[in-house]
Amino acid sequence: MIMRERLTTTRRWVVKIGSALITGDGKGLDRERLRHWVDQVADLIEAGNEVVIVSSGAVAEGMKRMGWARRPASLHELQAAAAIGQMGLVQAWESCFQRRGLHTAQVLLTHDDLSDRKRYLNARSTLRALVGLRAVPVVNENDAVANDELRFGDNDTLAALVANLIEADLLVLLTDQQGLYDADPRIKTDATLVSHAQADDRTLERMAGGGGALGQGGMQTKVRAARLAARSGTATVIAYGRLPDVLQRLKAGDDVGTLLTPSQEPDAARKRWLAGQLQARGRMVLDAGAVRVLRESGRSLLAVGVKDVHGQFRRGEMVVCVDESNVEVARGLANYSAEEARKIRGRASSEIESILGYVDEEELIHRDNLVLS
Repeated sequence: MIMRERLTTTRRWVVKIGSALITGDGKGLDRERLRHWVDQVADLIEAGNEVVIVSSGAVAEGMKRMGWARRPASLHELQAAAAIGQMGLVQAWESCFQRRGLHTAQVLLTHDDLSDRKRYLNARSTLRALVGLRAVPVVNENDAVANDELRFGDNDTLAALVANLIEADLLVLLTDQQGLYDADPRIKTDATLVSHAQADDRTLERMAGGGGALGQGGMQTKVRAARLAARSGTATVIAYGRLPDVLQRLKAGDDVGTLLTPSQEPDAARKRWLAGQLQARGRMVLDAGAVRVLRESGRSLLAVGVKDVHGQFRRGEMVVCVDESNVEVARGLANYSAEEARKIRGRASSEIESILGYVDEEELIHRDNLVLS
């Protein structure tokens, strides 16, 4: 229960709701159930939490509107269903949150948006701005223009990538199952619900089964999503979405669903992920003051502490930070391109707008995207 008690202190959540839940097993958007989830999310926000919703259901709602009983096999028909269904999906979320006096924001992403480093930083900045405004981002895969994602992807994976993106404390995968069992409960009647496990436990995939008719995700994709989220230190809960007050019960530390935890603390996991994922595209030479600040205070890198900039890199690409003796100090994701960094090096953050004509971020590299060498 100690691990469950830690959920009471989590603040930033990503909540993913699957197609079978949100469409009443394919009968169309379950607006009554959706209002219950909205009330729970609104209560969390009023208590000081930040919540991003990843919502399935566009394809299923489009199928219902078109009178299709089976999920289409062809890509263009899937994309058409998604485009039709997305209209009803976003309207439903908006109207429900308006009842609680909260704004919503539609955010459509593809997996490519989160693998391209510039778009990664842009999406991160936008989502952080939205939750800072107490708006509720409703994220969905941009199915109308995606290609392989619709055939092989799923919103469980997208939710994990969003959790990585915003450094979420908790990823909640709401499904039509109680959680992960040690065997398929449809086959083995004595299967036992797994209450807690490490996200990187490879035996979990053998326990997981396949997907349903409406969505692409089954327990296998949820287990893989939990492992992906754990790379940046996010814990995952797989829980039954129709359980009354399921989100409040999780927040209270109740033994609900399956909790999959990372093997490392959040900060260490994220730094390891950043360090291991990206190839450096450039180099920044720092003065002694900037080196001291990074090493001793763990703060962001400001332009004023940069003496020189080498290489050609774009916003969001990895750069190496070295001292004046060319000894590596740190590496991280640059908030400005090489050309822009050269223009603002050695200058105060307050001067960036007058030099470039705009300001994306006050820091050259934010501390959340920087790892010491």
